[in-house]
This record gives sequence, structure tokens and C-alpha cells, in this order.
Amino acid sequence: MTDRRVPSATSTEMPGAEGEALRSIPSIHDLVEALAQEGWSRRVPRVVMVEAAREVVQRFRDSTAAAARSLDGRIVQERLLHEIAIQLEREERLPLPRAINATGILLHTGLGRAPLAEAAVDALADVAGGYAPVELDLESGGRGKRRHIVERLLQRLTGCEAAVVVNNNAGALLLTLSTLARGRCVIVSRGELIEIGGSFRLPEVIESGGAILREVGTTNKTRLSDYERAIDETTGALLKAHASNYRIEGFTAAVEIAELAALGRRRGVPVIHDIGSGVLTAEQAALLPANEPDARSSIEAGADIVLFSGDKLLGGPQCGIIIGRRDLIDAIDSNPLMRALRVDRLTFAALGATLQIHQDFSRVQRELPVWRALGVSLDHLRSRAGVLVERLSAIDGVAEVQIVPSTAFLGGGSVPAQAIESVAVQITAEDLSADELARRLRTGSISVVARIHDEALLCDLRSMFDDEDERLFEGVRAAIGPPAA
Repeated sequence: MTDRRVPSATSTEMPGAEGEALRSIPSIHDLVEALAQEGWSRRVPRVVMVEAAREVVQRFRDSTAAAARSLDGRIVQERLLHEIAIQLEREERLPLPRAINATGILLHTGLGRAPLAEAAVDALADVAGGYAPVELDLESGGRGKRRHIVERLLQRLTGCEAAVVVNNNAGALLLTLSTLARGRCVIVSRGELIEIGGSFRLPEVIESGGAILREVGTTNKTRLSDYERAIDETTGALLKAHASNYRIEGFTAAVEIAELAALGRRRGVPVIHDIGSGVLTAEQAALLPANEPDARSSIEAGADIVLFSGDKLLGGPQCGIIIGRRDLIDAIDSNPLMRALRVDRLTFAALGATLQIHQDFSRVQRELPVWRALGVSLDHLRSRAGVLVERLSAIDGVAEVQIVPSTAFLGGGSVPAQAIESVAVQITAEDLSADELARRLRTGSISVVARIHDEALLCDLRSMFDDEDERLFEGVRAAIGPPAA
């Protein structure tokens, strides 16, 4: 039988330029020793250098057939060392580095949603390096409850009787349904059976909570009578869910939370309102480009339980907040699932400081980054853009930089399809495609996440902090700088 095996990557019998290129690869030992002489042994463990060298060499082996022509069958040690050094620099970074959000999406889920206010950062740092009375009553010295850390603030801000905090809003819904409707039906309008990022589907969450979904109405129209006819002895709750990241327009009808709450009271069925985005008051909702539900108005309308996120328009850390009737909150807090979904002292510290800011709406607009970004004028953005254009134009390798109008969005499942006027800096490089420039910016020592439009890279300034303009300049200069020899 004829042996048809392909020679291995280490074979010295490969013909032509490819074989010559492979034979010229230094050993891993020689590469690591060269790196050590360049000072890398003082910066990273030897095992990390070895791993990086192996990965870079393997990438070269995998691409040799295509690359050999341009290399004329040769590969020099300096080229490999340069690529390994780039990889080691990435290894030195923290696993979760800070990034500049130049996408124009203020609550970008991929970038962690809401940035924290300085007061929240300080509060988080204060407890992070030490201890904090998470479950200790300082007055009595006895065991305390986690929910009491921020419960009083939430009572004051929303008018609720009680509150509890879990890891995120999906967890809040799961825990609430598991407590109030396990083995029973939850009635939901067909127009509110949402799916949002990460394949979060409301029907599946309801099922995971041990409840049974009962759909009423149609996709575009649901009336109060649809809910009323569906209620029977198997009903555990009525659920109204925020439309999140989509909108139905035209021939539509939906039941307001006040009507649904009144029906729930008449029939003895708890009403759950998932408002999603974390707007606390009607005063805040009035400043948004769409009619967002708010927690206080929902409680005043009679909702028994209201759920919302902490890291969207609330402007705090990732968490899910459950507010409402004390008897129902007590039951939710006693659910065994609570221990699996509870949050730690860092989340409580940041959330508490954020809620304190919400007690004064002038502080909300002044101190919470998302709300501050919403209020920035176009003139201010154009002024920043003008300075950036002048500086970026002077970088060697930049073909063109210009100011362009842009459209920003709140994102994060908040205020769907509502555009916010903005300003962007459009950058075109001489020798790099927009995709390659975007990749270099993302992976550089200063990580910049921008967007691409019409084969050009756009950096939207509404989602960037003023003090990030200098870092953006440095990031672009590094990304477009001369390639390695």
C-alpha cells in the first residue's frame, strides 16, 4: 500500500521556500533565552514565555505555506521575537482591562453597561480591601440581613414596602416566579414574550422558575378582558414585561399596569411588573427620548412586585432589584434560591452609593456617567472632535480624519430604537483597512472599541468620557504606527 501521509510540520524534507522557512525557525529554548536577555524574565514567569513562544511558532508553522512566498523561504529570529513580545505584553495586562467605549452605545452590554459614578467607585474600593458588615447588625451585634443594606433607600426612592437585591434582573424574575408561581400559571401578553441578548427568552425563564406560561391576546393587541378570561384556580401571577429591545407600532393595544393591578386585586392574583431598565421616578423618565416605565409610578399604580436592573439607567453595578409588598418580598427572601442569587459586599457598596445619588436628581444628571452623557450638548462634542481631528491628522499613516454626524443609542435593552444625536471622529488609515484598524485598536495596550461605517472607522464621542480623548489619540497612534521589521 502506498504511504500517502503528509510530512509533519517539523519535517526537514519539505520542498522549496516552505521547507527553507521551517528549517530556519529557532528552537523554543533559543527564543526563550533571547527573550530573557531582553528583560522579559523579570516581567513574566518562564512558563508564560515558553507558552507564548510555542503559540507564535505554531501560528507561523500553520501559515508557512501562504507566507513563505513573501518571506522568500526565510524567517528571521527578530520577527518571531517581536510577535512573541506582543503576545507577552497582552499576557501582562489584567484579564479584564479598561476599554474606551467609542461605539456610541451608552449601555453597551459587551462593555459592561453603565459605568459607575465616582462615589460608587470610592465606596466599592473602600470595602474591597477590608471587611464590611454584610450580615451583621452593628447596633445589636447580632446577625443582620443583606437586604437591609439598601432597603431603606429603595423604600424612600420608590415608595415600596420592602426590597431585595439579587445578581441580575433575569435572576430577579426567576426567583420571583419560583416563589410566587411555582407549579401554577403565569399569564403574559403575547406581545411581551421577549428575547433579548444572550438568548434570554421570557418563556424559558418562566419554565425555569417552575411556572407554566399562559399566553393571552395577540402579538399586537392585548386587552384587559384577555387577562380576565384567562384567570382561574391555576393562576399564580399576572406578568407585564418591558418590551426591552424592540417595539410594535401601528395597530396596537396594551394594558396599562394600573389596569392590570386593579384586576389582580379583584381576583386575588399578584401582579409582577418587569420594567427592565431601572428608571426610578417619573422625573427621570420625562428626560428620556421615549416613554420608559419607572419604579415609583409602577408601585403607585398598584403593582405587587416590580423588577429592574441595577446596571442600566439606574447607573449602578450589575444586579437585579425586587421591590414591592412586604409579605411577598419576605417570601422571596426566604426562597432557598436566594442564596444562589445573592450579591456580595462590593455590589452592595456600589449600589448603595448610587442610590444615595438618586435622592437628588441634580446629582443624577451631574454624577452618573450615563445620565451625564445623555445631557452633553452637540456643541461640546463638536469642540472635542475638532481638537481630536487636528491632533490625529498629524499621525504618520493617517489618510484622513474628519468630523461626522453620528447616531448614539442608550442600548442595554433600554429605550429601543430611539436615536440620540451625536458627533463622531471618522478615521481612515493609509495602509490599513477599517477592520484591521479596529482590531488593532481593540487589542492595543489602550483598548478602544469603535464601530465601522462605509469602510471607515468611527469613534463616537457621546459614549466617551472627556478625559479619554488623550488615550484615544495614543491608542490610534500606536495602532497606525510603523509595522515591525
